[in-house]
Amino acid sequence: MHTFQPYPFDVIEVNPFIKFGQDWAALTSEAQGKINCMTISWGGLGELWDKHVATVYVRGSRYTKELLDNGDHFSITFFEPHYKNWLKYLGAVSGRQEDKISGARLTINRHKDVPFVDDGNFVIICRKLSSTLIGPDDILDSSILTKHYSEGDHHYMFVGEILELLAR
Repeated sequence: MHTFQPYPFDVIEVNPFIKFGQDWAALTSEAQGKINCMTISWGGLGELWDKHVATVYVRGSRYTKELLDNGDHFSITFFEPHYKNWLKYLGAVSGRQEDKISGARLTINRHKDVPFVDDGNFVIICRKLSSTLIGPDDILDSSILTKHYSEGDHHYMFVGEILELLAR
């Protein structure tokens, strides 16, 4: 296991357009003794309800959503660029059918009992604050429905209070 240290909120310089949109991340959740990771490329960081928050978006059909629904915390792990193939694997395989964490040759670590991917270099530990379906009536631009939801599997937006930032 690697050693992760707390990272101060007041010095963070993360470009969310790069970290989420280009580099991707692993969203990790746990419920009822089961852990799963999935690749995410949509997310954000900011302020809401007088708290530092992270938002992540998960399709209703994903196994990770089931775990998020039944758990209180989640983590977001960012990686060095050479991990992109492992992240592709996490995004292509379902945790319902196999242990994709082992299949991707990744290791789970814990911080205050919240699981995260040890192979990363920057981790956001979150406490779940809300879950909201982004349904067809919530999307005002019809081209988004055509492009992203032709099969009807809509995303849920999870908002998490950022409890800690960790860096390796």
